[in-house]
Parts: sequence; C-alpha cells; structure tokens
Amino acid sequence: MNFENEFGYNVIQYTLVSHVLTLGYAVMAAGLVYFLLTMSGIAPRYRLASVLSAVVMISAFFELWVLSQRWSQAFAWNGSAYVGTDTLFSNGYRYMNWSIDVPVLLIQLLVVLGVTGRRFHRTWALFVAAGLAMIYTGYAGQFYEVDRSWPFWIWGLVSTVFFLFLLALVARLIFGNLRRLPRAARGPARSVWWLILVSWMLYPGAYLMPAMWDSADGVVARQITYTLADITSKVIYGVLIGVIARKVSAAEGGQAAIEEDVAQPRGGLTSATSS
Repeated sequence: MNFENEFGYNVIQYTLVSHVLTLGYAVMAAGLVYFLLTMSGIAPRYRLASVLSAVVMISAFFELWVLSQRWSQAFAWNGSAYVGTDTLFSNGYRYMNWSIDVPVLLIQLLVVLGVTGRRFHRTWALFVAAGLAMIYTGYAGQFYEVDRSWPFWIWGLVSTVFFLFLLALVARLIFGNLRRLPRAARGPARSVWWLILVSWMLYPGAYLMPAMWDSADGVVARQITYTLADITSKVIYGVLIGVIARKVSAAEGGQAAIEEDVAQPRGGLTSATSS
C-alpha cells in the first residue's frame, strides 16, 4: 500500500493533487498533437524519433488519466475532509508506464545521434536491461514505503545503482557522439544531457518522500514532483530530441529529402489518378 492512503486531505490538498494529475495528462495530449504535426519537418531517417515521442505521449496520457481517476475514487468528502474509501490509490501504475517509456525514450537518443548497426543493438540492450532493472526494483521497494522497513531501503538502493549506471551510459553516449553531430545540434544535445540529469533526479526524491515528509502535504509534494518529472523527462525531452533531428536533417541536406518524400506518390490511387 502506498502512503497516499494513510491520510485524509483538506480541500486544498485534495484539489492540488487532482489538478496536477489532470495537468499531467493534458500536457501529454498536447505533446502528442505537437509531435504528430512537426514530424514532417524531419528527414525520414530521423522521423522515428518523433513517432516514438508520440508513443510515449499516448502511454503517459493513459497512465496519468488512470491515476487521476484512481485518486477521485480513493477519497470521498465526509463533510470536513477527503477520507479514504474501499479503493486504494497506487503509484504502481507509474512504474508500469515507465517500463514502456524509458526504453522508448532511450531509443530516440540513439536515432538522432545516428547510432546504427551492432552498436545500436548493443547499446539499446544495455539501456533496456538497466532501465527495466531500475524500474522494477523501485517498484518492489514502493510496496514497503508505509512502514519503511528494510526492503524499502534495499530495493531503493539497488534501483539507485542501476539508475547511476544508466546516467553514465547516457553521458557516454551523448558526449561520445557530439563531434559526429553538426555544430548547430551540439548545444541541444548537451541540453538533453542536463535535462535528463535534473529531471531524472526528481524520481528518487519522490520515492523517498514517505521518509522525508510523512504527511498529507508530503503526498501533495510527491505527486507534484512525479508529474513534473514526467512532463520534463518526456515532453520537454521529446521537443529537444525533435530540435536535434531537424538540425541534423538540415545539415545532411534533409530538406531536399523531405520535399522529395512529400512529393513522392503514395500508393496506387495516386498513380491511377495521374494516368
């Protein structure tokens, strides 16, 4: 059981959590529209990055929408406060969503950095293994957050080891490929590293919130932290990935490729019409 279910909430506390979860899935919906509308400005070779951003938006939208619904079902107004019902609120949905999004987000990085062949598959395999290990060990630990017994700390520590390994892998990938990027794309690539470093650091803070701030206000802070981390590490990250893809496309003569791709007939209907 997550520690959100331990408390009753006043109107402000309950409403803040409800609104921040709603903001979260609304931003994901807006991000989906943005990535679908802007992918045509990217050369076909790098367009997969925007497609994957759209996949992340759909996944995160449903996760945050479910959390929002779960929050409204888990607490009811008794005349003086919002108190628990027979339905439990669970952050476990976040972990299930991350198990989809983290591997996808890291594939985007490989795509825009131009990593191909055996190196692509080897690096992606490391990303997936470390990412899923980080997520599922944290998932195991969150079941013990109410009493903060030893599994909460042990699983959290194991998750942190994989977390640090993943950060080192991302840093090596970005800075090891900077010289391969056109000069205009190097700044955004560095920004991706700092965004990952800062936004991903929010997640351990949210995991530890039951130990740092064991109260209804701590719950509010935790949900704001989790949602802010999701928005920055998925939407803002996807925007930066798109910036890199467009700059690389332009440097490689991508505009000509884009125009050719747009002008190319699509399927038999176009051919039949022209004949």
